[in-house]
Amino acid sequence: MENRDLVNGSSHSFPLVKQEYGFFQNHEFISSETHDLGHGNSLPLEDNHDHLGLDVDHEHDLGVAHDHNHHLTISQIDEENMSPLQLVTRDYDHGDGYSHEDEVVTNLSSTEEVVDKDNVEDHDLQLVATDENHKLDLSDAHNYDGSLDLHHVNHTQEETDMVSGSEFEVQEPELIYSAPILQSRCLVPVPTHELHVGQEFSDVQSCRRALRDAAIALHFEIQTVKSDKTRFTAKCVNEGCPWRIHAAKLPGVPTFSIRTLNNNHTCDGLTHLGHQQATVEWVANSVEQQLRENPNCKPKEILEEIHRVHGIALTYKQAWRGKERIMATVRGSFEEGYRLLPQYVEQIQRTNPGSIAVVYGNSEDGCFQRLFVSFQASIYGFLNGCRPLLGLDRIALKSKYLGTLLLAAGFDGDGALFPLAFGVIDEECDDNWMWFLSELHNLLELNTENMPRLTILSDRQKGIVDGVEANFPTAFHGFCMRHLSESFRKEFNNTMLVNLFWEAARALTVIEYETKILEIEEISADAAYWIRRLPPRLWATAYFEGTRFSHLTASMAESVSPWILEASTLPIVQMMENIRRQLMTWFNERREVSMRWTSTLVPNAERQVAEAIEQARAYQVLRANEAEFEVISHEGNNIVDIRNRCCLCHGWQAYGLPCAHAVAALISCRQNVHRFTENCFTVATYRKAYSQTIHPIPDKTLWNEGNTSNFSGIIMNPPKSLRPPPRPRKKRVRPEDHRGPVKRVVHCSRCNQTGHFRTTCAAPI
Repeated sequence: MENRDLVNGSSHSFPLVKQEYGFFQNHEFISSETHDLGHGNSLPLEDNHDHLGLDVDHEHDLGVAHDHNHHLTISQIDEENMSPLQLVTRDYDHGDGYSHEDEVVTNLSSTEEVVDKDNVEDHDLQLVATDENHKLDLSDAHNYDGSLDLHHVNHTQEETDMVSGSEFEVQEPELIYSAPILQSRCLVPVPTHELHVGQEFSDVQSCRRALRDAAIALHFEIQTVKSDKTRFTAKCVNEGCPWRIHAAKLPGVPTFSIRTLNNNHTCDGLTHLGHQQATVEWVANSVEQQLRENPNCKPKEILEEIHRVHGIALTYKQAWRGKERIMATVRGSFEEGYRLLPQYVEQIQRTNPGSIAVVYGNSEDGCFQRLFVSFQASIYGFLNGCRPLLGLDRIALKSKYLGTLLLAAGFDGDGALFPLAFGVIDEECDDNWMWFLSELHNLLELNTENMPRLTILSDRQKGIVDGVEANFPTAFHGFCMRHLSESFRKEFNNTMLVNLFWEAARALTVIEYETKILEIEEISADAAYWIRRLPPRLWATAYFEGTRFSHLTASMAESVSPWILEASTLPIVQMMENIRRQLMTWFNERREVSMRWTSTLVPNAERQVAEAIEQARAYQVLRANEAEFEVISHEGNNIVDIRNRCCLCHGWQAYGLPCAHAVAALISCRQNVHRFTENCFTVATYRKAYSQTIHPIPDKTLWNEGNTSNFSGIIMNPPKSLRPPPRPRKKRVRPEDHRGPVKRVVHCSRCNQTGHFRTTCAAPI
């Protein structure tokens, strides 16, 4: 066909016919009134209802000095034989010395809908089909902002003569509008769950599943009468209901076929919200797609979705077990995770050069024992951009097998947690802690000379104390206050005492510390004695010999919760991958955020310095020499030494940032306050901490197990210690520390003491 485009070479078409069952027949058509095509070309269409024809007179400028007259004719063929309508378009005289006399017939079924309502709305075009005369009415004039493609169709003279004598005479050349192929809008077929005699299933399991799905969809319950390898019989669970089905195995093949079926129900169906056939397997199949798209979907959400779709009320345990079954399919089994550990370790070393990843197993039975992972980006960031502070913690794995996740982390200049290394051990013991700390020393060994004295915080159990003394002899090892306060709370169970214990730990001066201890002693002499037995240099800020930068706790589980607690329930490779992805995201986000900072110090440090500057304006400063100052305030007098970066209030030494007294002294001698902060608080150092990248690891399906170098002969089996029931809780119980809610202190009405009631009072009458 010869194609002539009216508007910028683009085409615009309208589908005329929409057939049943969602299948479309695309017919090109134009509306019946005058339409503006955007180039000054108009298509005046005159509707002729008398002879079911459409006279179309087009006047347009195509750059050719000739005129076109067009007619569209719709004819009806042999109604007796259910022949469809025909859209007949012809082209005769073009007025340019030649004629085309081809005919194009578009069939329109007389029993089908003529109007595509969706396209009528889109293009402001209304097509109305009448009854037996099959007339088309095109109404309303509209402006077009689209474009139309006009195609000339050649006709022979013989065809022209044949049509010219018919009832629907066409005198003008034809225009056919080319339309893009439209996709079917048919809905996805929904299974009807109808059963019939002769229906076949691939095996007996498929037969049972189909019957179960039909019972749930049609809201009745079934009872299995007989089920074996060759036959399956079931009936309606309600007494007296005749519904019954019998299926049997076909000879020589595993196929089952329905032999007899009484499909009539005389019962009322379900009379409760549950369903006997709603098993865990059915729940898993129902929510499989949802869990694959959203693995974090909770069992409560699964319950709500099943109740909304199927009208069935399940128990929480059913939803949880169904989710666990699907998640085991998605993430793999726990046994497979241990088997893939050697290949996973090699993938870490290959994708993140410079990282340390080692796995150890029992040489006798090949069972898993230890795993240590530290990414090169974390090692570089800790050594070059973090505070010289290291915290040690552990989290018990809540997976199928027993084990413990060990963590070592620092803190960046803005105070955020900076994970350095991870270890997984089959059981927590002194030997495994010694091994973990030796691996930690090995990755820091080459750079220890360039680092300031390390401060390590932990619960100071025997294995950790021995490991720190053996591998970090120059580091200062202090108590983690969270573990201390938890032990203190278990011993005395008094919230007021716990809060005073935390205040004593945060006290900057010895006087403040002793004041808090005396307050504790007034409430409980035993509690004060318990605290005084602890060396204050290991936990109290006023006596602490290391540099903690106001960090009193090394509890990483509290800082990174809940994602790491959720990861501890996964197979070991999936758990480590979740940790790696979280670290990769943290590094990228914090790196991008720091690029927008314009200050000298990180935001938290900048805010503290600004508050100190504002507070220092009210202080009076007396200068003794080029380094010593006496600062007078309403709180008292303090001595500041800017050369040694210390203040009598102990705030500068404890936090690493100039206190208000130091700021007043620095401003008095026209010094830049920002130059007297620790280097780890600067934005430049912060950016250096996150300058490296943790690279992704390809999916396990792409790992080439045949080309492993260091682990080619290792077969890693899971540890022998299975976790006993019941299911472990995922939420960590937080101690009553300074962040917890303050509970009511109970009093005894007999002895007027705290901590017990009258009924449990042991005081003599």
